[in-house]
Amino acid sequence: MSDETQQSTVGKTDLESAIDAAAEAVAIQAAEIGEIDGALGADGHPIGMDALLEVPVRVTVRVGRASLSLGELVKLGPGSLVPLDREAHEPADVLVNGKVIAQGEIVTIDNTYGVRITSVAKDS
Repeated sequence: MSDETQQSTVGKTDLESAIDAAAEAVAIQAAEIGEIDGALGADGHPIGMDALLEVPVRVTVRVGRASLSLGELVKLGPGSLVPLDREAHEPADVLVNGKVIAQGEIVTIDNTYGVRITSVAKDS
C-alpha cells in the first residue's frame, strides 16, 4: 500500500471515528432528556422526548460571509463574484435556529448539495 493510500485510509478512519463519536454523544444526550419536568401536553400527559423529536427546526449551512457596501451590492449581477471569509478547504458551519451546532464538509448527493458532519460543538 502506498504512503498516499495509507494516509487516505487513516484520514477516513479518523473522520469516521469522529462522526461515530458525535452521533453517540447526541444519542446519549437525547436519552438523558427523557420527560420534561412539569410540562404537560394538551391531553394532560407529560411531554416526553418523543414529542420533542417531532418539532421542526431550521437547519442552515454557512460556507462563509462577506461584507459589501450598498454600492457594491447594487453592482452585483450574473457572473459577479463575492469573495467569502473562508478558504475552500475550511469546514462549513451547521446552524440550528441561528446557533452553530456542528461543522462539516460540503458534498454532493445525486444532483443536490449536502453536508457531512465532521464535528459537533461541545457546548451545543
